[in-house]
Amino acid sequence: MQRQPVRSFIGTLAVSGLLAGLVLAGTHGRAWPHDAPTGWAYPIGCCSGIDCREVNDADIVEGARGYEIRKTGELIPMTDPKVRQSPDGRFHWCSVQGRDDSRTLCLFVPGRGS
Repeated sequence: MQRQPVRSFIGTLAVSGLLAGLVLAGTHGRAWPHDAPTGWAYPIGCCSGIDCREVNDADIVEGARGYEIRKTGELIPMTDPKVRQSPDGRFHWCSVQGRDDSRTLCLFVPGRGS
């Protein structure tokens, strides 16, 4: 009796594993968006999977000069391209590596009534 089919099967598994590893290695470090708690996806330009999160209204101060991020003191003018309309009417803050002490990448703000 020949054992060729078993060896062939093991070889196929080895090649498949190698190919899967190469595919995964090719995606390592690539930024992928993740979803807000209410289900909409943070844009890839704002988020690499860890940068964005919903924040309390008290964490952002809206004033005549723009939006102040309380944790950093950063002031973002209302006309800054970082400021975006929030799809769910809540504040979402995207900062470098999701850190509370880093600069803002995007700020999603609730719409204001007319």
